[in-house]
Amino acid sequence: MNSENLLLPNNTRRGFIKQAGAVAATASLVQGTMRSVHAAGDETLKVALVGCGGRGTGAASNALSVPNEQLKLVAMADVFPSKLSASYQGLSKAFADKVDVPEENKIIGFDGYKQAMDQLDPGDIVVLTTPPAFRWVQFTYAIERGLNVFMEKPVTVDGPTSKRMLALGKKASEKNLKVGVGLMCRHCEARGELYKRIRDGEIGEILMLRAYRMAGPTGSAAVPPQPKNSEMSELMYQISNFHGFLWASGGAYSDFLIHNIDESCWMKDAWPVEAKAAGGRHYRGDMVDQNFDTYSVEYTFADGTKLFLGGRTQPGCFQEFASYAHGSKSCATISSKAHSPARCKIYTGQEFTKSQVAWEFGPDEQNPYQLEWNDFMAAIREDKPYNEVERGVMASAVTSMGRMAAHTGQVITLDDLLDCEHEFAPDVDKLTLESDAPIMADADGKYSVPMPGLVTNREYA
Repeated sequence: MNSENLLLPNNTRRGFIKQAGAVAATASLVQGTMRSVHAAGDETLKVALVGCGGRGTGAASNALSVPNEQLKLVAMADVFPSKLSASYQGLSKAFADKVDVPEENKIIGFDGYKQAMDQLDPGDIVVLTTPPAFRWVQFTYAIERGLNVFMEKPVTVDGPTSKRMLALGKKASEKNLKVGVGLMCRHCEARGELYKRIRDGEIGEILMLRAYRMAGPTGSAAVPPQPKNSEMSELMYQISNFHGFLWASGGAYSDFLIHNIDESCWMKDAWPVEAKAAGGRHYRGDMVDQNFDTYSVEYTFADGTKLFLGGRTQPGCFQEFASYAHGSKSCATISSKAHSPARCKIYTGQEFTKSQVAWEFGPDEQNPYQLEWNDFMAAIREDKPYNEVERGVMASAVTSMGRMAAHTGQVITLDDLLDCEHEFAPDVDKLTLESDAPIMADADGKYSVPMPGLVTNREYA
């Protein structure tokens, strides 16, 4: 099940085209110019994994689990030997006949992505699951090499990289490369059925959406000071805790809240054009990351409809991980407790109770992480147009718009975000193992954090 393509509102879209130079083509309209050499479906595709952490290992596992597929993992790259080793051991044990990575193809270093991709032929697949700061750099090389690409979300963390990625997405389409983006909820069958029913008017006109990801400390969002006796460089320490640093990941907000934002925008069939927000840092102890631990955002769509988003990463608090839609007739559950199963439902009124359930998808939901790979591989084998870059960029940019509103204390429009010249890591393509980090600690070991109302034209000084 392929998701609908959502485009920028006309006024924002015109401004974006003028400033960015090009917008990624809608997947259903793409006319490729380079047919995949593997489209016939009777050859083994080689796969390279760039970024061997938990999400990268999971993506590679999904790739190698596509039913009736001939895939072989032949190269892996990371900046941490321990992560690469653990990933290789897990994958080779689970997929012994599909993993063939000799020692020379286990590559450590910031330029390892090039060496890994050089083991592939045009039409093969590279999986990009490093922190999103590196996405545009690695995507650029993948396009040069003529590779199909699966990349994790977010695909951008600021305005300049959003424009850059849209232009790269267009280049990928011109070369008929297939590009998947890890917003797997768009491939969920339950959400897809709910989307159709909402479009058919079952809950009436959408008046409001609500989304929540309220949990305890998540991922590497809360970062303690680096131990004084540590031999790890500042740069490597930040990458190892990438959820804590805005340049690397867009912070916990971008990495974790993007799914709830994206699935809500899908049901609305539009992207919001404005955000106002609040947030703050509370029981921080000695944590040195750049994150807030509470976010409250009001997104506004072009027609005035609102999406209210609540995010929290504090222990001991009420927890909720769900998205909801309210219509003029009734309401719906978009997701209930996690990404999967979604447990989508439509109700007879505005109460989310068992007695008012009018429709529910049922218990047999397939894993959307696997479905997105099944769809991606089908497009490659059948040589169908498939490019999720524009949607991935828009979901990332809309997410960043809400984050910027909270971090600056200002009302931020989508154009404000896209026009902001603050690129968090402008020289990320030049990093080496010996480089300084894009943001450095002060004499007290502290990093610049957002200061709403004091620093208003960018997210941190």
